[in-house]
Amino acid sequence: MKSVHEIRFHAGSKEELLPDYSGEFPYIASRAELHKYIEHAVPWHWHKAVELFYMESGTLEYHTPKGKAVFPAGSGGMVNANVLHMTRATAPGETIQLLHIFDASLIAGGQGSRIERKYVAPVVTASQADIIPLFPENRAHERILKRLAESFRLSDSGFGYELKLREALSEIWLMLFEEFCLMDEKGEKQNRGNDKIKQMMIYIHEHFSEKISVSELAASAYLSERECFRVFRDCLHMTPNEYIKSYRLQAACRMLAESREPLTAVSHACGLGSSSYFGKVFREYAQVTPLEYRKMWQDSDR
Repeated sequence: MKSVHEIRFHAGSKEELLPDYSGEFPYIASRAELHKYIEHAVPWHWHKAVELFYMESGTLEYHTPKGKAVFPAGSGGMVNANVLHMTRATAPGETIQLLHIFDASLIAGGQGSRIERKYVAPVVTASQADIIPLFPENRAHERILKRLAESFRLSDSGFGYELKLREALSEIWLMLFEEFCLMDEKGEKQNRGNDKIKQMMIYIHEHFSEKISVSELAASAYLSERECFRVFRDCLHMTPNEYIKSYRLQAACRMLAESREPLTAVSHACGLGSSSYFGKVFREYAQVTPLEYRKMWQDSDR
């Protein structure tokens, strides 16, 4: 299991790039050290794989277009395939999250199989099941969490590791399927804004260094400006311009932490204009100056 403290994306997207993830065995395990991430947060992203997680320490907020859930140490859950989400560590000290990230075919078997149709497809295609949270106070959840924690102790160098891992994931999935069947669907409809917000996010990530108008952004997803505002409000709980500014500041944080480019070059590369304006909005965002931020991250043990 690899320890990680950064997230990588496919070019021009916010679909997460999963290193060492292949069709031969579509699975990776990670030990995410959230307290070492820039801003102690993972920005909005998605992935085609399913995510099972267990909180080893600290407290983590998960945000999706439907709202926020808080996961303290000892809790966990499942994030469904293609769900837009972001996470943020909220407690001081270490925040460590253990993750199984895998394609559902690993347990479903061949496409169209009985297992896929009966146990897998109903979950991964369910719009109401963006996150299935698990908390130890619930007796049924406690049983799943115990098995989930145990599954991370499997050694990838042990005999029969792949089969033992698939067996563990299948057992956990079946218990989660029982929870899924008990969920109150409340007549929820498919969130059509989910694909539209991803299209507009991709446009921003490809053009953030340039001037971006709301009309151009809306056109990238074949929407009116009014619909563009509605989709951003419903999915990310902010306006398009607020997200553009936030993304540019996130990009500036990465450049400051990872390079020694002059501040003027950083501000222009991130679409934030003059160095004086950059310094003002950056201090409002990070509570420190750009130079203080660079020193803090480049001097830290990451």
